[in-house]
Amino acid sequence: MTSLNTLNNLKIKKIRVGRGIGSGKGKTSGRGVKGQKSRSGVAIKSFEGGQMPLYRRLPKRGFNPINKDYVAVINLGNLQRLIDTKKISADVKINIDTFKKSKLFRKTINKFKVLSNGEIKSKIEIEADYSSKTAIEKIKKAGGQITVKNQPK
Repeated sequence: MTSLNTLNNLKIKKIRVGRGIGSGKGKTSGRGVKGQKSRSGVAIKSFEGGQMPLYRRLPKRGFNPINKDYVAVINLGNLQRLIDTKKISADVKINIDTFKKSKLFRKTINKFKVLSNGEIKSKIEIEADYSSKTAIEKIKKAGGQITVKNQPK
C-alpha cells in the first residue's frame, strides 16, 4: 500500500483533447455534437434557459439621493495651523466659502463640522453647520464666537 506522501507527489498527466480517436477525447474533444456550447468563443453566463434570470428575480436595493450632503470635518488644531500658516485669516468671519476660496475644501462639499481635537489660541468668529459641544466650549474659552446652523437642540 502506498503512503499519502507518494500519492501527493504523483504528477497527473494532462488530457490532450483533439488528438485522434485513440485518445478518447478526439474528434469533438468532449464537447458533444453541434449546438452553441460546442463552438469556440461562446459564453452563456447568466442565461438560464429562458427562465427568469436570478439578477431579475431579486429586488433592487439602495437609493442614491440627488441632493446628498457632503460634510467636511475640521478639527480645532487644524484650524489653528491654517491660521498660523496664513492660509485663512482669523480677522474675518470663517465659513464654508472661506475654505472653498482658499481651496481647502472641494467644490462638492456643502456643509462642514467643527470638532474639538487640538487647541485653538486665536480669537476667531466661525459659522459652521455642525459642531461638537467641546469645540464650542474651546472656541468660547479662547475668546472666539461660533454660530452653528444645524445644531440639534
